[in-house]
Amino acid sequence: MQFFGGSEISPSPPTPTTTTGNNAHMIYIFNRNGVCLLYREWNRPLHTLNPQQDHKLMFGLLFSLKSLASKMDPTSADKGNLGVPQLPGQGCSFHSFRTNTYKLSFMETPSGIKFILVTNPRTSDLRETLKYIYNLYVEYVAKNPLYTPGTPMR
Repeated sequence: MQFFGGSEISPSPPTPTTTTGNNAHMIYIFNRNGVCLLYREWNRPLHTLNPQQDHKLMFGLLFSLKSLASKMDPTSADKGNLGVPQLPGQGCSFHSFRTNTYKLSFMETPSGIKFILVTNPRTSDLRETLKYIYNLYVEYVAKNPLYTPGTPMR
């Protein structure tokens, strides 16, 4: 199979490395309008919000971080206004941040689909894993004739 850019992707997912066994805490998939298409949690240490509030906060966090990072990018000549929505693929190359309790990895596709993976803070780079998840999304969701684009996945 090929991922956009022409690189081959193996049928098995890349294995991120950590010193502990349980890596993934949560995964989010958002469309370009901020609708959460998929949310799954496996090892969430604290439940504080209802799911709808959690989705809004996560999308807002990513929107703000991406906007801030694109305005601070020293290679970009056009800074624009902070907070103004950008087209998918525009802006910065923000892909992850880490705190002392988790690591958030992010990938946005050219069509505006956003993949967010929250993992153990000692997890290595997850860009290849997110590309693999995107490839699965294309094969099993986007190409599925029974799926209506923009609706949550079950």
